[in-house]
Amino acid sequence: MSPQTPSRLIVAISGASGAIYGITALKMLNSLGVESHLVISKAAALSLSAETDRSLSEVNALADQVYRVGDIGATIASGSFRTLGMLIAPCSIKTLSEIATGVTSNLISRSGDVTLKERRRLVLMVRESPLHLGHLKTMAAVTEMGAIVAPPVPAFYTRPQTLQDMVAQSVGRALDLFGLEAPVQRWGGMNADD
Repeated sequence: MSPQTPSRLIVAISGASGAIYGITALKMLNSLGVESHLVISKAAALSLSAETDRSLSEVNALADQVYRVGDIGATIASGSFRTLGMLIAPCSIKTLSEIATGVTSNLISRSGDVTLKERRRLVLMVRESPLHLGHLKTMAAVTEMGAIVAPPVPAFYTRPQTLQDMVAQSVGRALDLFGLEAPVQRWGGMNADD
């Protein structure tokens, strides 16, 4: 990224389980002074109440700018809107597939597609398990296009004490991929006996 690129990041929360990843990302971006542009899918809005104690309006309040998922004319759908890139946390298989094919149906997949065409960083925290061959081929396709598939896999060397510890480490590592100094515990090495 050039020095003139604004310190702003698009954050999307799709319908996969794990809305807490997107919420944590918004909080971290606030603490880092990075402007956040949020879009939440309809399925994610429904899962918020099942997975968290936060309302949609509370999550929206964490972002600097919020867009409706159906607003494909929003600024974040244009390559002329300069950003550090886009984080989709969590990323559903539907969203992954739409981005991989370029057949976009909403603002999340359209913004992801634009992020790739502009050669900006796109990080997909894909949440699905187990994976079948179609999922794996789709992940390979977006990787070949320039995206980074970063499933939220816990790092146990950090000795997490809570679920939030594991979530924060995964999100922090995803934000590292944008060149942000995320508050994560770093591997310090270890002394192995010969």
